[in-house]
Amino acid sequence: MRNRVLGNGRVALGMSGGVDSSVAAALLRDAGYEVVGVTLRFCDTPSQRAAEADAADVCRKLGIAHTVFSATDRFDERVIRPFVADHAKGLTPSPCVGCNATCKMPSLSDAADAAGCDLVATGHYARVVDFPATGRFAVKRALDPAKDQSYMLGLLDQATLSRLMLPLGAMAKLDVRLIAADLGLSVAEKPDSQDNCFVEGDYRDFLRARGCTPRPGAIVTAAGERVGTHEGLAFYTLGQRKGIGVAAPQPYYVIGKRTNENELVVGFKDETLIRRVETAPATWQAFTPSEAPSDAMVKLRYRSETAPCIIGPADEGGVRIDLRSPQPVTAPGQYAVWYLGDTVVGAAMIKEVWQ
Repeated sequence: MRNRVLGNGRVALGMSGGVDSSVAAALLRDAGYEVVGVTLRFCDTPSQRAAEADAADVCRKLGIAHTVFSATDRFDERVIRPFVADHAKGLTPSPCVGCNATCKMPSLSDAADAAGCDLVATGHYARVVDFPATGRFAVKRALDPAKDQSYMLGLLDQATLSRLMLPLGAMAKLDVRLIAADLGLSVAEKPDSQDNCFVEGDYRDFLRARGCTPRPGAIVTAAGERVGTHEGLAFYTLGQRKGIGVAAPQPYYVIGKRTNENELVVGFKDETLIRRVETAPATWQAFTPSEAPSDAMVKLRYRSETAPCIIGPADEGGVRIDLRSPQPVTAPGQYAVWYLGDTVVGAAMIKEVWQ
């Protein structure tokens, strides 16, 4: 296994108008690449236009080309519609992970092809490694654990990884901002972007505006006792503690959703741990399914710590993940990303969880 090596070439860099992708552009330029800054247009809003202007300004400052590539239809089809549909089904989607694999990277690859670029790059904090013996590629954790975004890239396929470069994988955020300041870039102090970039304000208002009208129903305990009324299953997530609206001697947590009965299941903290998850069909990076190790570490949410587990096959190309110790509940619709050391082995959407 070896880290990817910089060299000469033409690369399309996804530029969001933020400090990370801006510094990535400078690093690639200084390493001898011919860089084309590509801002993907996912929607036509004032914030999107401002991001495009910031990216264009950085490219002018760095002396590199800049283009805007429209991905509005793909974004609506592959990110927004599934986000609304999954919430309506009682899931808790993680749109950024899916977006990287089904919208952002395919759109950046299309823009790269149109611009005659063999390589693509982003400002994610992660690394790409290849395995010469097998010809496979995988995402590896960033050297700065506080900024690591390997989880967000767990669904990327081999074709995408084979041309992907991640210049910030060995850097700390403070160093990135210092480089931006030294270069006199206007985005040096720009705040980081937030998750769910397409939702401004309360996500429940966004769902209603997109036609998602969940039905109120019963809030019940695991034993079936009714303790309240929920506003609609789409408006709650597993593990949620605040905003349930049920008084009790100790706080209730959301521990399940019974979609057929339209019931929200709550329990106390000791009822929130899970021991096993099963996923939808998986994407494999460092190994093929037949070669993958059974012992691994798994991350069940972007902000969670990795936990030791045993990986095994499930139905329809999915994966069964048995946790070696109980972990805080995660929600179907989130993603499981499993690792061997610092390297991503595979990833998939969580379909079911067991306590």
